[in-house]
Amino acid sequence: MKTLALFLSLMFVALAPSSVYDFKLKSIDGKDFNLKKFKGKKVLIVNTASKCGFTKQYTDLQKLADQYKDKLVVVGFPANNFGGQEPGTNEDIKNFCHDNFAVTFPMSGKVSVLGLDIDPLFKYLTTADNPDFKGDIKWNFEKFLIDENGKLIHRYRSATTPLDPAITSAL
Repeated sequence: MKTLALFLSLMFVALAPSSVYDFKLKSIDGKDFNLKKFKGKKVLIVNTASKCGFTKQYTDLQKLADQYKDKLVVVGFPANNFGGQEPGTNEDIKNFCHDNFAVTFPMSGKVSVLGLDIDPLFKYLTTADNPDFKGDIKWNFEKFLIDENGKLIHRYRSATTPLDPAITSAL
């Protein structure tokens, strides 16, 4: 029995993700994509929502993506976990972001960032070794800064705006 337990624990370690590059994702258009294609750049992962007090951050997320495009990729992850603030379909969300904020940075399909159905990427991000804090996402527009090798380097709460020096100085 001890041998089986040891084997299973070693298998878990071998299968445990080592970076954000280990996750398969779907774009807002339903196509497969992998964050690995952004290797060599920093990535800012943001859980987003269309009907939130922080929704106006889309403007600064797009500015950030444009201003730092040579070294940063912003990726939005729409989620309906907080107050039902992202009720639409992927098509609704895509149109909302385009029509209201001219978003051109990559967006994933709608995910869950909290609870039993949490997306594996967000499970990883909220439990990974983190110099800032671990734990559940508290609200929409939390931000996770990933280094050029796919490792989490900093996490920012919702109130930290995308153009805040806390973020831009890390780029």
